[in-house]
Amino acid sequence: MTSATGSRKLSLLELTALVVGSMIGSGIFALPSAFAANTGVYGALLAWLIAGTGMLMLALVFQSLSRLKPELDTGIYAYAKAGFGDYAGLLSAVGYWLGCCLADVACLILIKATLGQYLPALGDGTTVLAILSASLLLWAFHFLILRGIKEAALINTIATVAKLVPLAVFIVFLFIGFRADIFALNLWGFEPPGASTLWEQTRGTLLLTVFVFVGIEGASVYSRYARRREDVGIATVAGFLGVLCLLVMVTILSYGVLLRPDLAALATPSMAGVMQAIAGRWGALFISIGLLVSVLGNYLSWSLLAAEVLHSAALNDAMPRSLARENRAGVPSAALWLTNGVIQAFLLVSWFADYAFTLALKMTSAMTLVPYLLVAAYQLKLSLGGSDAPDAAAHARMRWIAAIATLYAAAMLLAGGSRYLLLSAVLYVPGSILFWRWQRQRGIAFRPGERVVLVVLCVMAVVALVGFGSGRLRL
Repeated sequence: MTSATGSRKLSLLELTALVVGSMIGSGIFALPSAFAANTGVYGALLAWLIAGTGMLMLALVFQSLSRLKPELDTGIYAYAKAGFGDYAGLLSAVGYWLGCCLADVACLILIKATLGQYLPALGDGTTVLAILSASLLLWAFHFLILRGIKEAALINTIATVAKLVPLAVFIVFLFIGFRADIFALNLWGFEPPGASTLWEQTRGTLLLTVFVFVGIEGASVYSRYARRREDVGIATVAGFLGVLCLLVMVTILSYGVLLRPDLAALATPSMAGVMQAIAGRWGALFISIGLLVSVLGNYLSWSLLAAEVLHSAALNDAMPRSLARENRAGVPSAALWLTNGVIQAFLLVSWFADYAFTLALKMTSAMTLVPYLLVAAYQLKLSLGGSDAPDAAAHARMRWIAAIATLYAAAMLLAGGSRYLLLSAVLYVPGSILFWRWQRQRGIAFRPGERVVLVVLCVMAVVALVGFGSGRLRL
């Protein structure tokens, strides 16, 4: 992407493609089995209703903030800092950055799991050979980026086309292979059916829905490149609605192809298994090739985004200035080295996890929900503090939208389960301690509320480490 001051700006179509391309990654290719392992049709519809409503409210929040605060052009980090101070900005930046890193881990595992269907030595993406080959791919991309591969708009456009073509073909075949009798048998996920059982099924899928929506902020992150500022909000909402339709069709129509236990047993990526059930082996191969191209593009985009988040935070003194260092090609090299080092560490940890891909998906969701919560809360704070809307009705409507978005993000954190919250704390604490030391060096003291948050995070991290060490909690 050219600089914001350069002649090239992003059009509405390019911004929308940025949102769609950021949201459609590894997650959508695993939806059939991921949902079937937890619920049936009714639970899936309820999960998408909750997630769709909550994320639509969040999309409208991003749209509103892009209009109300055009000077805040670094997206999630800037909103959190403006609303709640430096430490909140740091937590938002660290959470979003780690979410990007975990999303890249999910991409690498999915690539190897896909190839593992044709090369058994790669298994489910977490065998020794799979980890070694994923590491080689990780560092190959690292040195490629260091040479100056920063044309994010071009990369995103290619990746978006690569994703949409196989998805469109897959949906067409879903309609062709759909069987009403199988669909009817999959309406309830488990027996006996009932409201409480349905909610438990739905709860198991909610974090997965958050993962596939990660990237909704894509246009906001790159808002300074927009040709017209108002296009940022339009692209966010339009891109979200388009992706939501794709996600619902992929999930629900798959229940009409295979019985739920068979769907749940499909290897990752399960979309290939569903396609094979309809069209034969060539169908699985077609989806696998499309997935590989798609996820590689998505991986590169997330790597660039993760480094950009660290770089922006360092430029704003939320992190040590050394992380703002760029190489001769203009690449944020220090941030990139740290990012890929963390991804490598996560890859090694995935070796010991029973369900590494699902764990990466759910931890990505847990880490990005905190930044989302802070963004929604910032809009709520603005709405409660005064009228930024042209009329009273619009102001009241925005207040309700912000309140629902805030409640949704908080509820998703709780619905995901205590172990993911505790694991999140383990990841937040090192960044918080470094930030505390950085603030002390600058002569800036933590405010009382910030100290309370830091202490709570430390306690949660200790509980998590003790729980996992004793075996009471499992990855």
